[in-house]
Amino acid sequence: MKDTPGKRRPAGYRPGIQSHREEGTIFKDWGGRLPVALIYPNSYFLGMSNLGIHAIYRILNNHPMVVCERIFLEPGVKAPPVSLESGRPLSDFAVLAFSVSYELDYFNVVRILENSGIPLYAADRDEKHPLVIAGGPCITANPLPMSPFFDCLCIGEAEPILPAMLPVLFEGIGGWRQGLLKSLAALPGIYVPGHPPKTVARQWAASLDDFATTSVLFTPDTELGDMYLIEVERGCQRGCRFCLVGAAFSPMRFRSLDMLVVQAKEGLHYRKRIGLVGPAVTDHPRIKDLLDALNRMGAEIAASSLRISALSGDIIDGLARGKTRTITIAPETGSARLRRVINKTISDDEILEVADRIAAHRFHQLKLYFIIGLPTETDDDTEDIIKLILKIKNTLEERKSGARIVVNIAPFVPKAGTPFQWLPMAPRETLRRRFSLLREAVSRKGVRLNEESPAWSEVQGVLARGDTKVARAIADVKDITLAGWRRAVEKNHLDIDYYVNQRWDTARPLPWSFIDSRTGVERLCAELERALRQ
Repeated sequence: MKDTPGKRRPAGYRPGIQSHREEGTIFKDWGGRLPVALIYPNSYFLGMSNLGIHAIYRILNNHPMVVCERIFLEPGVKAPPVSLESGRPLSDFAVLAFSVSYELDYFNVVRILENSGIPLYAADRDEKHPLVIAGGPCITANPLPMSPFFDCLCIGEAEPILPAMLPVLFEGIGGWRQGLLKSLAALPGIYVPGHPPKTVARQWAASLDDFATTSVLFTPDTELGDMYLIEVERGCQRGCRFCLVGAAFSPMRFRSLDMLVVQAKEGLHYRKRIGLVGPAVTDHPRIKDLLDALNRMGAEIAASSLRISALSGDIIDGLARGKTRTITIAPETGSARLRRVINKTISDDEILEVADRIAAHRFHQLKLYFIIGLPTETDDDTEDIIKLILKIKNTLEERKSGARIVVNIAPFVPKAGTPFQWLPMAPRETLRRRFSLLREAVSRKGVRLNEESPAWSEVQGVLARGDTKVARAIADVKDITLAGWRRAVEKNHLDIDYYVNQRWDTARPLPWSFIDSRTGVERLCAELERALRQ
């Protein structure tokens, strides 16, 4: 069988609705190739909106000696998962490669392995079993809570790591497992828990132009199904002290304008709408030129979260001409003092000026992102969020823009590798009270409010600052509910207070201190001190 995108399927395979409605699916003959299962531990709907899945699928299938097929975990499905491309179970693959974007998906990793009859703990697997590996931003920041389950974990970006891994896998996958693990442990960016080095250096791609990070597969069965996604930039140089992006994806790198234009022209063969992806798209030095080029092509434009201070009139006009429907900005808090604490130095006046520019155009929706429970936050800071939201709403109404306001609120969760990694979360009752203040004040004003659960955010906090002790509780969650988590915590005598509510001593080594993220602990400590002086 030839390696063809989207036309032929293996004989006898009856595809599910997702693969049946896809374009671009890659089918390869397994003969003589290394079979890799690319596993996203959540639904197809979410996974296929993740540009990282597209990128890894392309990298692996571009290698002539690899066949890569995808596996997802659909809600409520208890049957053993099988690959979309050929319907094969996990046990048929030589390598199971998990791409993990969110800590709460750790529970789904356990469910996938257990439903497939694969021993959960790496210590219980040998040459008869697939090699189980993982990567992703939360794994890069702190692999320890999941390390007992994986043979090796990738610290950094896939583009530099996978090409170095594949020759080692080709040579050693069928042989002595410990020999293979020892060889993998010698590679940059690979953490093998059974062969721990003193440090593991996070890896990143030096040039984004060397890798085409765009949509590969097209499906209506996903949130971003009407777009061709293009990665504009990676990383962020703004230094927000709570944010994992700087820890997992620095330094900031930009794709060249020429490459972006070529990719957009290619994308218009598949979709009318071009989605510009990156944590700080408007920081691209040629963003105005890019928007102008897309508008000349007749493309419709969508963009991920936009930095407020970069939203000039020209940029907003370029987005409007491209029929952008939603503008997303992240003030994070309504208090100027608290914005200084998190190192987001924008004023209310700047935010309202941008809101006025947005209101001058006919965008359908303005999304605002805020965080509750930030270090040193008080109830007065919550009141400031309310005031800012209502001022923005008034600005839009005065302009008769017609745009709907959607406010997304999430509790602060300290993340490994950030200046706030030593700090506790706000108590759950404090978070609930502040959520209630917000809800009562803005919902009656016609503002839609989306809230992340304080209780589940607390679970996320345990996983984000966890060590190998947390793995036992993760493994013992038999039903993925708060009650199921609490039972597992109680069974394993896990000290939740330590992981969530305690401020850690900056003089003590952190569990993940062996990860060299290229941002020294001294710099992180200095940033923490600056924050707490505000």
